[in-house]
Amino acid sequence: MSSSTPRRRPKSSPINPNSKSIPNYSQSPTSSSTLTSLLAEIEPPPNLLPSKSDFLKLIVIITIAAFVAVFCNFLSSFINRPSLPFCDSDVGEYDVSLLDTCEPCPNNGRCYKGQLECIQGYRRYGKSCIEDGDIYEAAKKLSVWAKDHLCEAHAHYICDGTGTIWVSEDKLKNMLDKGFQGSTAYDIKYLYAKEKALEDISGLLDTRTIGNRVKEFKCPVKLAESYKSMTCRARQWVAKNLLLLMAVFVLLAGSTLLLLRIRRRWYLTKRAEHLYHQVCDTLEDNAIMSRSMGDREPWLIASRLRDHILSPKERRDPFLWKMVENLVESDSRLDRYPKLVKGESKVVWEWQGP
Repeated sequence: MSSSTPRRRPKSSPINPNSKSIPNYSQSPTSSSTLTSLLAEIEPPPNLLPSKSDFLKLIVIITIAAFVAVFCNFLSSFINRPSLPFCDSDVGEYDVSLLDTCEPCPNNGRCYKGQLECIQGYRRYGKSCIEDGDIYEAAKKLSVWAKDHLCEAHAHYICDGTGTIWVSEDKLKNMLDKGFQGSTAYDIKYLYAKEKALEDISGLLDTRTIGNRVKEFKCPVKLAESYKSMTCRARQWVAKNLLLLMAVFVLLAGSTLLLLRIRRRWYLTKRAEHLYHQVCDTLEDNAIMSRSMGDREPWLIASRLRDHILSPKERRDPFLWKMVENLVESDSRLDRYPKLVKGESKVVWEWQGP
């Protein structure tokens, strides 16, 4: 009886699923070359990973994008945040607990139940109350008009000593009523403009209180000085500098008279020299004709010669001919002597020159 021994199956070593085992392909040369070719085909390209400069740019871009996102989120939350209601006007700033839940009531405004209402003369602008432009302009015009009126009256009083310079508050209000044309006394805007104009004028003008606490206004002296007319300024300047002006006038008059005398003396000197030469030429010509013809006298009567060469206006000035006679007397070529002509004694001049 033959017995057959059963053939046992070789036990394979247990495989740990967590352990990585590389199969031994070296047993087959064909499998090894195939694996090498596969690894060569799946090798990554050299530009697959970014360079250092590209990596820095990427970080900068990400940082900027994050900053823009945070800023937009903050801006959106700031714009879209719910607005707080206004605190009532009777809530003081010291009440911190209420101010955390409501906005303080602005100046020149009244707040009630979270709503803001600006007082008369102011308009709402956002969360503030600003002055009404129309009322402000009207008040400004009123105050300027009243100031000009009072300052002109004060300037007139300074110049002429007439008129009044102090005006009571009631008269000033009536004056403002006249200055504000086109409105009634019951116009609310006009009333506020009038009140504000009165406040502005009180800050510009001098005030005093008399009697039963009656308030009066007056334009300051320095301001009234600028409202004086040119004629008033001239009169006051002359009165203030009268002595100086008189001294200057006397000096100018004396200087003018002296200059006129000097000018007249210069003119007479020049004119006398011209007449002297004319006399010499006339006497010389008469002497030559007397020698050549023999029937003429070699001399000429001085008075007739004077009337011949002087104009009628110059004959009325004895000083001019006196200067000519002095020049003739000092000339050795001329002789002056008396001579009886037709029974009258005359002074004659005769040329004795070469």
